[in-house]
Amino acid sequence: MDLFSYEEKSVTETRLLADRMRPMTLDEYVGQEHIIGPGKLLRRAIEADQITSLILYGPPGCGKTTLAHIISLRTEATFIKLNAVDATVKDVRAVIEQAANNKSLYGTKTILFLDEVHRFNTSRQDALLPAIEQGTLIFIGATTENPFHHVNGALLSRSTLFQLEPLRQEHAMLAMERALADRTRGLAFMNLLVDDEALDHIAAMAGGDIRRALNALELAAITTPSQADGSVHITLDVAQECVRKRTVRADTSAQYDVLSAFHKSVRGSSDAALYWFFYAVEKLGMDPMTFLRRLIVACSEDIGLANPQAMIQAVTAMDAYHKIGWPEAKYNIAQAILFAVESPKSNTVATAIAKVSHTIEHLAAEGNDVPLHLRDTHYSGAAQLGHEGYKYPHDYPNHYVKQQYLPNAIQAKRFYEASEQGTEAKIKQNQKNRNR
Repeated sequence: MDLFSYEEKSVTETRLLADRMRPMTLDEYVGQEHIIGPGKLLRRAIEADQITSLILYGPPGCGKTTLAHIISLRTEATFIKLNAVDATVKDVRAVIEQAANNKSLYGTKTILFLDEVHRFNTSRQDALLPAIEQGTLIFIGATTENPFHHVNGALLSRSTLFQLEPLRQEHAMLAMERALADRTRGLAFMNLLVDDEALDHIAAMAGGDIRRALNALELAAITTPSQADGSVHITLDVAQECVRKRTVRADTSAQYDVLSAFHKSVRGSSDAALYWFFYAVEKLGMDPMTFLRRLIVACSEDIGLANPQAMIQAVTAMDAYHKIGWPEAKYNIAQAILFAVESPKSNTVATAIAKVSHTIEHLAAEGNDVPLHLRDTHYSGAAQLGHEGYKYPHDYPNHYVKQQYLPNAIQAKRFYEASEQGTEAKIKQNQKNRNR
């Protein structure tokens, strides 16, 4: 447990540039105009010191902790920070006890900022609920993971959710420019000459992560030898040494999102489906099998009988992956993906399943009795019980005869209605011919 306490310190101390340049006011805050811009709800609440329990959700480096820091500087409440990585239920209870004392003895509020709240298990999250419900403390949680996946529904329902967007290259550029111009907290006390291409490269590689951009700029400044006149020249080559590769967010929520984007792209874009697949496997390190399983499902859910070959291609690609491995199987998988995307689409398999499931769920138990003529007759006495009358389709023209197959209560139900897409159009015509 620790209180936010950012006292003025000299730049010669060990605090990193990103920490020293952390915004102290809402006017210094970079990005998130949709929730913190002039007149927005959260800004008004912070300025009026009327914060209620809330959850800040967004990718690393987008400003969640910084926003909490600004709140700590603005509020008259006691502001306590815990990190869910190492905090225990005992720590939470100690905060609640302190908050209760603050409220009863001094009439003051207590705000608990819980960073990485998704790391808190169910029991630790539950420990917060009574205090939040009773108004003993105000809760602020920060998470990079989808809160609907990792935060208890009860805790989520008692908090206002604010989703922070990834910062852009121009935000990282603005933060670096401020650091280069600030003599107290930034790098202006140094005699720096920074090429525009160097700043552009750092901003691009940081991918909107201001902390990463400032750390790279500081690394370049303190490791580059001085020139004869005492200046430090940061070139593009220097910048490339300090930040080589953009980090990729690969938490659970991101993986779910990419898999969802892939499946949705299979329904409409070959380019996008290939992109999300290779991005996930080669950048996020996801297992190709995850996408092969989803592709096989999509071949029935979204293509079905409009092109039955799509599922064969997908299953064959999975078999190829098992036999020859990655990266050789990338060609087989890409072929199956393209075949699926470019196939005619039909969701009649999915809709038929949904109709059947709905009917089963709502049909009374007695309504599921098997019609007598469909019952087993491989025993003596079946005819005596009335189990007769079944018409063998192969004895009739076109190997079809119209008869009742469903239970009496739903004998007129229609679950599968063929579309006119691809080869399913032939099935639709066949259904018409049978006068269904």
